[in-house]
Amino acid sequence: MTTTSATADRSTGPWATALDQLTSACRVLGYDEGLQAMLATPRREMNVAIPLRCDDGRKMILRGYRVQHNISRGPGKGGLRFHQDVDLDEVRALAMWMTWKCAIADLPYGGAKGGVTIDPLQHTRGELERVTRRYTSEILPIIGPERDIMAPDMGTGEDTMAWIMDTYSVNQGYTIPGVVTGKPIAVGGSLGRTTATSAGVVHVTKAALADAGLGLADVRIAIQGFGKVGSHAASIFAAGGARVVAVSDMYGGVHNPDGLDLPALVAHVAATGSVVGFERAEPVDNVALLALDADVLVPAALEGVLTEETAPTVQARWVVEGANGPTTGPADKILVDKGVTIVPDILANAGGVVVSYFEWVQANQAYWWTEREIDDKLEHRMLTAYRDVADLSRRENLTLRDAALVIGVQRVAQAHQIRGLYP
Repeated sequence: MTTTSATADRSTGPWATALDQLTSACRVLGYDEGLQAMLATPRREMNVAIPLRCDDGRKMILRGYRVQHNISRGPGKGGLRFHQDVDLDEVRALAMWMTWKCAIADLPYGGAKGGVTIDPLQHTRGELERVTRRYTSEILPIIGPERDIMAPDMGTGEDTMAWIMDTYSVNQGYTIPGVVTGKPIAVGGSLGRTTATSAGVVHVTKAALADAGLGLADVRIAIQGFGKVGSHAASIFAAGGARVVAVSDMYGGVHNPDGLDLPALVAHVAATGSVVGFERAEPVDNVALLALDADVLVPAALEGVLTEETAPTVQARWVVEGANGPTTGPADKILVDKGVTIVPDILANAGGVVVSYFEWVQANQAYWWTEREIDDKLEHRMLTAYRDVADLSRRENLTLRDAALVIGVQRVAQAHQIRGLYP
């Protein structure tokens, strides 16, 4: 089987990292080149132009993408990212990681992802709504509750999902809550969805620490990123007894070796919009945070922050990837050689898609679960996934990343093989 241009692109960046990871997993599994090419090649890609009329009358053209990497196990599932640096290769990589993530969590989904090249901080709410609705209209033929279900990601939130749901529903002629997840509760969202990714990060961190005979009260944690994932994770970690010694956002970071006062910090961020300037800590930048004296490092911001330059400085014993793709291939090898245990993104941050699945199920059934039910089901799913990965890691002497990839890739490949090729 010949590979497409997508699979042949070996440039640096998240797509190259994703392809290299797949190659490693296929090597362990003994898959031939044809099967690997099938697993590497996105099933469907859409690249659309999004014209925007700004509030001041200016007109501009944005680019939008939706990639459905694999749908052998079920409809596509994946977030929508608004960021000025979004490009097709990044979306491809994120879609592939979603495929493995859904399989590791044993969800009946394939992997998908979307993106629009826009800096949401530079646009009004009205402009963002118009961009969202136009983007949705352009990709309408390939999305739906049985085809491809979107969710929030960087630069988007529950309002974005409500606009997508409304645009899709208006075009279909009736209300369809299941086309997106991460919606406001008032229009069919699920309890527990806002903190799901963060709670999942905490669950797998606790499981990894338990394997070493430790608990949250025994460790100091540094978190890069104080957005949707990092902020909630910090609060949950602190409530569980851990010392969160540093956090950062896009503007900078703060550090206190005795532990940050999280409620006060959250109040400071609510008042100022950033962790910068918090009086009960010393300033630290995003790169220096990675090298702080901490037991657990949680990169929960952008991909590619742990590189050949930054990985050697890491002092943490555990790296728990709250973000997608925060560790490059060379950095991964450096950290492993240093004895660092990496809980990979496709396992560590799967809590979001797990509770998205719960929201989708509830929407399809029109029956809603309690927050306690959501929390219990999330914990069970995350710990089951962690045990599957950790057991294979020990049994086959693999890193947690390699074990997770092997499980995810194998489950997707089995679906391919069982379904067969058509025609």
